[in-house]
Amino acid sequence: MNDTVTPAAATPMTGTALAERVEEVRTEVARAFIGQDEALDQVLVALLAGGHVLIEGVPGLGKTLLVRALGQALELDWARVQFTPDLMPSDVSGHAVYDPKTESFKIRRGPVFTHLLLADEINRAPAKTQSALLEVMQEGQVTIEGRSFALAPPFMALATQNPVEQEGTYPLPEAQLDRFLLKVLIGYPTLEDEKRLVEATTGGRSGGDFDLSQVRRVLDAGQVRAMQEGTAQVAVDPAVLDYAVRIVAATRKAPGIALGAGPRGSIALVRAARAQAVLGGRDFATPDDVRAIALPALRHRITLAPELQIDGQSVDEVLNGLLARVEAPRQ
Repeated sequence: MNDTVTPAAATPMTGTALAERVEEVRTEVARAFIGQDEALDQVLVALLAGGHVLIEGVPGLGKTLLVRALGQALELDWARVQFTPDLMPSDVSGHAVYDPKTESFKIRRGPVFTHLLLADEINRAPAKTQSALLEVMQEGQVTIEGRSFALAPPFMALATQNPVEQEGTYPLPEAQLDRFLLKVLIGYPTLEDEKRLVEATTGGRSGGDFDLSQVRRVLDAGQVRAMQEGTAQVAVDPAVLDYAVRIVAATRKAPGIALGAGPRGSIALVRAARAQAVLGGRDFATPDDVRAIALPALRHRITLAPELQIDGQSVDEVLNGLLARVEAPRQ
């Protein structure tokens, strides 16, 4: 049985209106998510492209605050699931509960039925539970007791993992990593940004949480969908598309890369480049857009050779070297 309801298509938001709305969202979320401009832009790229994000960073850098601020500015529902070794798939998707009054089973929907889902420390849950999120990310629907339920768009999963702690973790399988449009790295803020953060959080109030009432609502779910539809219409010149595909193809034969990115990497790079162009206020993508978003779009899709890992080289260093070697089209 399928309870899927196809939502009406949104009228695309394009041109100046699209660029201005994106800037409004960026400004409002940045009030709370202080000192992480690059990470915020990359999350907005994924949102505009209708993709999902894997966020890597140590605890306490504001990942939950980012989701809360996004939900506030976009007027979207959000939910947080703390992934643990004993988390069951039904704890994410939902389950059937027997109702003795009606002598029938009722579906109790899980936290995945929302717009923004924060899957915290996703690599702490076993593969079976991780796969429950995979169906949602890939198909936008959830299967409970043989029945399919569609999620109300827009839906975006933001999964986090800790780069330091490896004990008691279950590495994400390649198939699931590939479903994330971008992998975003969040680092420590600068000294000045941290001072601003502390002042904004502690000034004149008790408690340790940021006052989200400062974040103004600027959009709703329908307008977010309209922005996504408008982003999909951003022009990509054949030469720019060829450049993106050549970059991904180069990962498959580059020295030091044991496993390169597949065709889904090329698709992700072009989708992300369109959204990057929107952030730049343009209705066409350039080679610079492709380069700017190449690392977040590809860093989780390649595996380094053991000798490079032993030498301590990072994926980003290898990708930067590759980008320097792939010739860009003349603009």
